[in-house]
Parts: sequence; C-alpha cells; structure tokens
Amino acid sequence: MVPTEAIGLILAGAAGGAINAVAGGGTLVTFPTLLFFGTAPIVANATGTLALVVGTSGSLYGYRRHLRAVAPWLWRFVPVSVLGGVIGGVLLTLTSNQTFSKLIPFLILFATILFLAQGLVRKLIGLASSSAPASKHHMVSGAILFQFAVAIYGGYFGAGIGILMLASLGFIGLANIYEMNTLKTILGSLINLVAALWFIGAGLIEWPKAGVMTLGALAGYYLGSHYSQRIPQKQVRQIITAIGFILSAVTFYQQFIR
Repeated sequence: MVPTEAIGLILAGAAGGAINAVAGGGTLVTFPTLLFFGTAPIVANATGTLALVVGTSGSLYGYRRHLRAVAPWLWRFVPVSVLGGVIGGVLLTLTSNQTFSKLIPFLILFATILFLAQGLVRKLIGLASSSAPASKHHMVSGAILFQFAVAIYGGYFGAGIGILMLASLGFIGLANIYEMNTLKTILGSLINLVAALWFIGAGLIEWPKAGVMTLGALAGYYLGSHYSQRIPQKQVRQIITAIGFILSAVTFYQQFIR
C-alpha cells in the first residue's frame, strides 16, 4: 500500500467516523474512497462497514455518560436491529447494489425532512401533549418496525441509517439529542457488526485497507462524539440537518446526474 493510499484511507475513516458519531452517513465517505483506490464495489461496502463498526468504540466512549439514560430502550430495539442487520448482510452477498442504491437519495432526503419537521408534526398529531398509553404504545411499536426496516437497509448498504434512526427516535418522545445519538450509535454499531461478521465469513473483506481505515475511524468517532457535546443541542440539530441535505444532494448527483 503506497503512502498516499494509506493517508487517504485514514482520512476517509476519520471523516466517516465523525459524521456517523454526529448524525450518520459516514459510508458515503468511506465507500467512494475505497472505490477510488481500486476496491470492487461489494468488497468496498463490506470493508468500509467493518472499519466503521470497529471504530464505533471511540464514539461509545465519548457518549458514555448517556448510556444509563438510554438503557431502558435497548431491549426494544436491539433484537430487531440484530435480525435486520443479518438479513441485510445476506441480501448484499446475494444481490447487487445497483437497484437498491437508487433508493438511497430518497431515503436520506425523506429522513432529513422528517428529522427537521418532527417537532411540528408531533404537535399536529397531538403527540407532544398526549399522555394516552395506547397512543404511545402504537408509536413505539411503529418505531420498532421502522427500526427493523432500517436495520435491513443498514446491513445491505447503510448510508444515512443514523438520520433515519434519529428521526424515528424523535417521534417516540426522545428529546435530548445526545441521548438520541448514544442510542443511535449503539443500534447502528450492532447492525454493522452482524453484517460485518457475515461479510467476514463470506470472504468479502480486504484486510489491509480495513485495518488502515479503522485507525482513522477510531479517531473520527471519538472526536465527533466528544466535541459535538460541547455544541448547543439546537446547533447539533442544525448540523445533522445540513449533513442530511448534503448527503441527499451528493447521492442524487451520483445516481441520476453523473
């Protein structure tokens, strides 16, 4: 591996990790970088997934103070995240990315708009002031089903799953953006972990590139999670929204214009 390739992979891993720690979408940095350095598409997807999931430990350490607050939600979301991640990983090894990748820009744009407007929509449907157990139960059940779909998508490709999860978590009543990011990071890491284990078994990992990229991802995850907590919640939400719109614009360009 030449020095320029190693530096490029480290920087891409760091950028991808930082983006994932704040909102999600780091795959859209790591995936094209691996393609640029001559990695086959499915192998690039698998290799980038492994690098980012290993780097997640840096983000979890950065969000460690919020782990207790989100613990009660884990039993609801962890099983469907693991199952969906396995299904998505299997689908990737059986099919190509071409058809499904065309949905990515629409998914990210929809999730970003949903995240941006979640407060208004919650007020319109009366959720913000509702204390009816049935209403909350239905919202949580819907969020669990939505998480299952996100997990399948995450195991298959994964770009933007953080934004999708943040939007869903906002609708079930979570309001602290740091706690939402903590829960999102845990669930996202589980989705990527089970998919990465499947990719390893299928022989889809290019190990030297995965190792180098992981070094950058560890630093990026930690710095992204650590410094995002020094920014007011309103500004973090603005950053997440901006990232979402940028990612959707980039993917629209890649899929339909270029």
